[in-house]
Amino acid sequence: MSIYVGNLSYEVTQDGLSEIFKEYGTVKRVQLPTDRETGKVRGFGFVEMDSDAEEEKAIEALDGAEWMGRDLKVNKAKPREERTGSFGGGGNRGGGGNFGGGGRGRY
Repeated sequence: MSIYVGNLSYEVTQDGLSEIFKEYGTVKRVQLPTDRETGKVRGFGFVEMDSDAEEEKAIEALDGAEWMGRDLKVNKAKPREERTGSFGGGGNRGGGGNFGGGGRGRY
């Protein structure tokens, strides 16, 4: 299981986030996604702890708590969804037209 931590300050560090979660158990991993273009933290992160019980205790204690001037949103992370559909790219989007030419179809 993983914990989602939202509404983070853009000044947050992995060490800083790890410190507040250590009060509730052993922190195995902290991940702070960054913007591809700017390299800056995106305002959310993920924390993995040693056990489900520790994660539950941290969620209960930290959800809504103020840290670095912001009210944290802390809950169980949802599994990442497969990106498909209108913005997902790939796949056949239907039709049967021959857009590459090749002498088939009507123009």
